[in-house]
Amino acid sequence: MSLDVLFQPFQIKSLKMPNRIVMAPMTRSFSPGGIPTSDVAAYYRRRAEGGVGLIVTEGTVVERPAARNDARVPVFHGDALPEWKKVVEEVHAAGGLIAPQIWHVGSARGQGRDWEPLGKVDSPSGLVAPEKQKYEPMTEEDVADTIHAFGRSAKAAKDLGFDAVEIHGAHGYLIDQFFWDGVNQRADKWGGPTIADRTRFAVEVVKAVREGIGEDTALIIRLSQWKQQDYAARIAETPEQMTEWLAPMSEAGVDIFHCSQRRFWEPEFEGSDLNFAGWAKKLTGKPTITVGSVGLDGEFMAAFAGEGSKPASLDGLLERLEKDEFDLVAVGRALLADPHWVEKIREGRTEELNDFRREDMAVLH
Repeated sequence: MSLDVLFQPFQIKSLKMPNRIVMAPMTRSFSPGGIPTSDVAAYYRRRAEGGVGLIVTEGTVVERPAARNDARVPVFHGDALPEWKKVVEEVHAAGGLIAPQIWHVGSARGQGRDWEPLGKVDSPSGLVAPEKQKYEPMTEEDVADTIHAFGRSAKAAKDLGFDAVEIHGAHGYLIDQFFWDGVNQRADKWGGPTIADRTRFAVEVVKAVREGIGEDTALIIRLSQWKQQDYAARIAETPEQMTEWLAPMSEAGVDIFHCSQRRFWEPEFEGSDLNFAGWAKKLTGKPTITVGSVGLDGEFMAAFAGEGSKPASLDGLLERLEKDEFDLVAVGRALLADPHWVEKIREGRTEELNDFRREDMAVLH
């Protein structure tokens, strides 16, 4: 397959990418006290120098007491903002584009046994997994303040010069907890029996973020069916249910859907080869990003069990991209292990591609 389709430019609103490659957000936990360091800035600059079309940062949390579950996860408010400005400047100096992923972990805990949240844990119904109650549900005041916190972080991103903004709505974290009927048992307007009911919180977050960044800045939301609490969990069992899920967010202001799968090549619904990103594009008409084990022969959750991965062919990905199934491709571990992955792919230097090793997660290459 020709690589040309991967290196075509892409534009939406003010975002003008030189190619179709996105650096996927990956939690690195190298920000002591929540403040990104010069090493973090240099890490992102190296990916810009290596030719990534758009860098999406690691998840960086909004201003709520228990928005993160690791003391070294970066925040996106207060004293961290001048340091994020330096990250933007480094990436732009290398000719790159960058978007923060703004995040709230909700009741998903446990990243570091010696760390406890700094305040009341936010979650729709106080559940950490289906039928596992640990916390109190969010009050109306909690919900309102959390929505405003997303809006404040989005405005800060715009003011700092970021090129787009991504909302983290996947993988069993706070926004995804509102989608998931297994942990959203609320009887008020933030819950309900239908997917459309449970999308309301995300819609209000999208509106707040859109207000913060204005109309010309691209707004991305990352979504998944699977959860870290349950790999087999699903929000939408049919295309009709997926429309109920995605359409309200599309109408509220989402420009790009970032569709997370553990393996991008797996079909989303029986009877069609389309993956999640393919269906999201078909149903909403909006551009989509595919992600999930791109460029490697093993899926990323296995890395946490110590498994490495070797480079894999991109032919299947390129064929789908050529067919316009999706618009952009997010690369995670392959770029984490090798900042020069894009240029090596572009120049056909596949024999020089690095393997991914679990040890790569512990350093900023």
